[in-house]
Amino acid sequence: MSYQSLEAAVLDLERTGQLVRIPQEIDPYLEMAAIHRRVFAAKGPAILFERIKGSPFRAVSNLFGTLERSRFIFRDTIQMVQQLIRAKANPAELLKSPIAIAKLPFAAMYALPQRVYWPQSVLSLQTKISQLPQIQSWHRDGGAFILLPQVFSLTPGQAGIMQSNVGMYRVQLSGNQYIQDKEIGLHFQIHRGIGVHATRARERKELLKVSIFVGGPPAHTLSAVMPLPEGISELTFAGVLGGRRFRYFHRNGHVLSADADFVITGTVDLSQTKPEGPFGDHLGYYSLQHNFPVMQVESVYHRKNAIWPFTVVGRPPQEDTSFGLLIHELTGPAIPTEIHGLHEVNAVDAAGVHPLLLAIGSERYVPFQDVQRPQELLTIANNILGFGQLSLAKYLIISNKSDDSALHTHNIPDFFQHILARIDWKRDLHFYTNTTIDTLDYSGAGFNRGSKVVLAAVGKPIRNLATQLSQELRLPSGFSNPRVVAPGILGIQSSLSKPFLPEERTALYQYIATEIKELTNSLEAYPELINDFPLLVLCDDSTFLAKNFDNFLWITFTRSDPAADIYGVGECSYQKHWGCSGSLIIDARIKPFHAPALESLPEIEAKVDLLALPGKPLHNII
Repeated sequence: MSYQSLEAAVLDLERTGQLVRIPQEIDPYLEMAAIHRRVFAAKGPAILFERIKGSPFRAVSNLFGTLERSRFIFRDTIQMVQQLIRAKANPAELLKSPIAIAKLPFAAMYALPQRVYWPQSVLSLQTKISQLPQIQSWHRDGGAFILLPQVFSLTPGQAGIMQSNVGMYRVQLSGNQYIQDKEIGLHFQIHRGIGVHATRARERKELLKVSIFVGGPPAHTLSAVMPLPEGISELTFAGVLGGRRFRYFHRNGHVLSADADFVITGTVDLSQTKPEGPFGDHLGYYSLQHNFPVMQVESVYHRKNAIWPFTVVGRPPQEDTSFGLLIHELTGPAIPTEIHGLHEVNAVDAAGVHPLLLAIGSERYVPFQDVQRPQELLTIANNILGFGQLSLAKYLIISNKSDDSALHTHNIPDFFQHILARIDWKRDLHFYTNTTIDTLDYSGAGFNRGSKVVLAAVGKPIRNLATQLSQELRLPSGFSNPRVVAPGILGIQSSLSKPFLPEERTALYQYIATEIKELTNSLEAYPELINDFPLLVLCDDSTFLAKNFDNFLWITFTRSDPAADIYGVGECSYQKHWGCSGSLIIDARIKPFHAPALESLPEIEAKVDLLALPGKPLHNII
């Protein structure tokens, strides 16, 4: 449906029974976020907060809380967007569908942004940063944040609207050293479009003009987070998905969205930074305090009866999981057309997205050879690790399509069984050391620093995967409670018995190497018991690890850095290629330099419980 405003979407969801109102005054400090998390976990409706402590504005969350609701919001345009993306990725394929071709002119009607000269709505009123809903999601957060911003910037020296970037970069409204109402923190990470604009502004010794849009039609929000193919503008996407051209105007040297609920304008001096964070992020941990650019606030505009949209991020699944599912529906088929030989990819949400990427490719280089080994798969893997945000993958696991045509990357337990039954640890591990990793990942050697590994498997199974562990296995002191996670995967409990400071990494890893050497020596005595568990995970709580597959994914791939934390039974190295003849070991124990995991506070959860009592708005919802 073509919503002209956020309120129109809210009223439509309410009319169809997909929204609940909370008339009670709710505290934006932790309580709003806790309500959101509980309703999301229950697969509940969107939530309209009608009274927010300390703010005159309403707020809405969980708009995209389920894939079904996201499809409903964009029910009239979603197929047209899919066709547009496919046409961009593969024009020849489009010629096979005359109906699809016939629909594209309608998409073109909405694609070009529309400049307006007499805007009214968003300029109706002005306010201050401190009057906006000061939503803090987790108790160790550095302050309040905008959680669904559309951060707009233009390439310095180029005024054309199609040269713009719209991204969802978190914005800190309060706390730390920010001057209230005058400064806000602007956090953008590597591989983000605004980084190109910032570099250009620094080269020209100019201030970077930035506008932050909040609210407006739901298509505008989704456009800010879309990994669009090269050449498709976020504004074009917003227009086509929203079924209405993106409307904008100029004000005091800034570009403003005419349909946003709020617009914050200001400038960024790239030579100045201030501490930003901590912030509870989508990996399930706090991203710690670091210096990031500061935006000098000029104006804060809003429309009458404006609604402040927000979400909550944390350990998956959260609402951004639904974002990811919708994005995959829209753009997933286009990615293989960009990388020759690639059939599908899955940035695994349960593992925090960037830490783990699964892929299926074609191995066709030398089909006449009797003994197969990964070759084309490694070429595909190199392409994946150089492709947009996929390049942030830390663990990339890739299989061969022809080995099992029914295999899919979204059936994750089956995918792991397929790989573990075939992989040769002596040959099929390929490390990338001393490289960049996701800004939010604290498992590596430092900020934005760590390693990657490609695990590639081709051919017929070379082992049977065990599902039960023999009682004869004896582990050395400090290792206990072995638990079967899934076929071929064993969790072993162990905590660091000696304390280290975060900066003592060298000493820490020397100590760990000694510990694990004792473990591998012990395991070599049980080859018939352990070899059918090709993957061992060291963790602080093996019962938690083995409770479900999502726990295994989260613990294993968010708490390990491949080059530092992978070991093996029967380790060997030949011409700088490392491998092992027995089980691979991933040390996913908490290290002293890791960021703390997110935890909710019992007293806040107790407040949420009261809203679920009979007669209260969340009764029979949570």
